[in-house]
Amino acid sequence: MNINLTLISQMIAFAIFVAFCMKYVWPPIMKALDERATKIAEGLAAAERGQQEQEIGRQKALEEMKAAKAKAADIVAQAQKRYNEVMDEAKRDAQGEADRIKTAAHAEIEQETNRAREELRERMAALAVAAAEKVLEKEIDASAHKALIDSFAKQL
Repeated sequence: MNINLTLISQMIAFAIFVAFCMKYVWPPIMKALDERATKIAEGLAAAERGQQEQEIGRQKALEEMKAAKAKAADIVAQAQKRYNEVMDEAKRDAQGEADRIKTAAHAEIEQETNRAREELRERMAALAVAAAEKVLEKEIDASAHKALIDSFAKQL
């Protein structure tokens, strides 16, 4: 065998093999590589979009938290204001009730005082009448009158 013929036949076989590979093997491999590259690119783009959406979501969550804190602060302020109003109203009501009770107590005390004065006047009148009766019953004697007046004073 001739080395040139072997070399040429190997070159022809290699060229046929390369042509076969280029025609039938290379396109599916390139297609698979292109699809894989496309999927990787889409995955990276989706990851980037996900990170952007995550950042947007984080910002929205912070805004919502700020809004919720502000709303909670408003609610607390309104509750405090209402508490103060209720307390002031309760104080006014209690003061009014205390004034009413005080007025009623003063009126009752005044009424009791008037009753006691009237009762004292009636007793004084009765004692005066009794003393006058006793003075008129006895004869006129200065020492007897003095003893009677002392006895009358003790009864008062």
